[in-house]
Amino acid sequence: MRKFFLLLLACIVPLFTFAQYLTERLLDVGRSALFYEDYVLSIQYFNQAIAAKPYLYEPWFYRGVAKFYLDDYVGAEADCSKAMELNPFIPDIYELRALCRIREKKYEGAIKDYDKSISFNPYGKNLWYNRVLCKIEEKDFLDAHHDLDTMMVMWKNYPKIYSLKADVYLQQKDTVNGAKFLDKSLELDPYDGGAWSMRAMISLAKRKWRDADTQLSRAIHLKPTTVSYYINRALARYNINNLRGALADYDKAIELDPNNFLAHYNRGQLRVQVGDDNRAITDFNYVIKMEPQNIMAIYNRAILLERIGDLRGAIRDYTTIIKQFPNFWIGLNSRARCYRRLGMVTKAGLDEFRIFKAQMNKHNGIQPRWSKSMKHSVRKRSEINFDKYNQLVVDDEPTVTHEYSTAYRGRVQDRKIDVEMMPMYMLSFSPYTNGIRTISVYNADVERFNMEEHPISKLYVNCNGKNITEAQTKHLFMLIDSLNHDINTIKNVNKDKTYIMQRAIAHTEVQNYLDAINDLTAYLQIDSTSTLAYWQRAVCQCRISMYETSKGMDAKLRIASALSDFEKALKKDNKNAYLYYNIGNIYAQNKDYTKAITFYDKALKIDSRLAEAYYNRGLANIYNKKTTIGISDLSKAGELGIYDAYSAIKKFK
Repeated sequence: MRKFFLLLLACIVPLFTFAQYLTERLLDVGRSALFYEDYVLSIQYFNQAIAAKPYLYEPWFYRGVAKFYLDDYVGAEADCSKAMELNPFIPDIYELRALCRIREKKYEGAIKDYDKSISFNPYGKNLWYNRVLCKIEEKDFLDAHHDLDTMMVMWKNYPKIYSLKADVYLQQKDTVNGAKFLDKSLELDPYDGGAWSMRAMISLAKRKWRDADTQLSRAIHLKPTTVSYYINRALARYNINNLRGALADYDKAIELDPNNFLAHYNRGQLRVQVGDDNRAITDFNYVIKMEPQNIMAIYNRAILLERIGDLRGAIRDYTTIIKQFPNFWIGLNSRARCYRRLGMVTKAGLDEFRIFKAQMNKHNGIQPRWSKSMKHSVRKRSEINFDKYNQLVVDDEPTVTHEYSTAYRGRVQDRKIDVEMMPMYMLSFSPYTNGIRTISVYNADVERFNMEEHPISKLYVNCNGKNITEAQTKHLFMLIDSLNHDINTIKNVNKDKTYIMQRAIAHTEVQNYLDAINDLTAYLQIDSTSTLAYWQRAVCQCRISMYETSKGMDAKLRIASALSDFEKALKKDNKNAYLYYNIGNIYAQNKDYTKAITFYDKALKIDSRLAEAYYNRGLANIYNKKTTIGISDLSKAGELGIYDAYSAIKKFK
């Protein structure tokens, strides 16, 4: 019996060890997919890890991270809660769940999570900061003040504390203390656009228009894509009679946010003042399309339509208002005037009789003119007052937007990152598309492989680096399973190597780079002359090196291996522009821009229409302080179809 149990144990331990290894591999590949922002794919890996070992907290937590980035805050919160059940001693889980609850406006629950996270890490500045923001949302100003006072002791030179303190005072209508703390914040950090904006709000409230203009100009210089800054500066400029500047600000706000109500409405009002009636109507049309029941916009449009001679359109708008406000005598008088101009005397008479009847009871004066004192007044957005029909609109309550301080920034497109270089060319099962059109990338070795080996899926050379969909992910996993079966059953080495190459590419597509490298190494043992295998293996090594570097690991050996593989591939095919381009990317990744430019030059010498090489060489030149040359390259890249190049030019010009 003793020998039997020892034998049984000897069988079980390897199985357990293998299962443990498999789970670790799933987690590692899933984390790699997270790093490369392929969240749908990473969820698939974490699902497999959860199915294998549902008692581990890590796959639940990481799946929550992926869901968070996909804006599935409910699902992310549920995964975090499950991870906490399994291991309640991980501060990161509480922080992530707090962020999910913030997105769901569950501020009370978020505060409790931050309480727990701070108990683990009492010096986590970001945790304190976010908890204060939640308390402000809950209007718990007393506790917010207490937390901020504590933070001032712990981090006395952290400027955001003082701007947040100012925000609390402003919400309590204490502009004196608000201004004092904002000045302290700007003294510590004069490059905080949000603080300059808040300071401008105080100036606007005090009608110090020139101060507000200056302060908002500073804010815009620091944060040029914040729409509210342009809208507020337009109001300041309007009040100092800089109508051209105000119109330019509204134009910019609409360029950044085409659906912005205030920008369209107020631009319409300014266009009326400068006599641009037709374009003012266009703005009010847009406002009414957004808010069909916006009475003030309809009234403004009615006046303008009457002015330009569209009497039937004016009658339609006056009628809409009169239906809602039957005693709006000025509207009735205006409609009657339009009826008379159209020769509709009977209808005009009916309106005039209604006015006459009202005057018998109470004399109604003509609508007052715009006096000088009223000229620069504004009305609240929800206010309906026909005496203020031609005033600019402001929000009912001024709002200050704060960013929650965290490593998790929600949507990837919201991340504050530099312009990124185009990725490497690699083998793929999908053709290259730049988002506008499919691009035919020719390589003789790839064409030969497709013609001679007849793969299950055709091979392409691809460079878009786009994340794959859930359906594509499932298809690739099914393909890998099918190839596994074929490799295990077929004994023909030459046929087997074709399946191995395809499986390697499938592993690359699902970002399982280690297994891809293993397959490519096996392929090279069968065929050591394969340019494609060296090429793809080098790309996989580079992808792993970037992930390992992000974790603080030394990736020098990986990079050296990748360079070695690319050099071997070049010995087989020294006219391959994509290989030179990829080597340039390795040097650019390591910030050796001079060497990177050398290899981009070689790529372009072979293929003068390789747009990605122009794009990356442009960025490399810019990072090498050769901005003019860099912008010229970016312009050429844009000409050849990489339209992101124009955004990059705008950023660096």
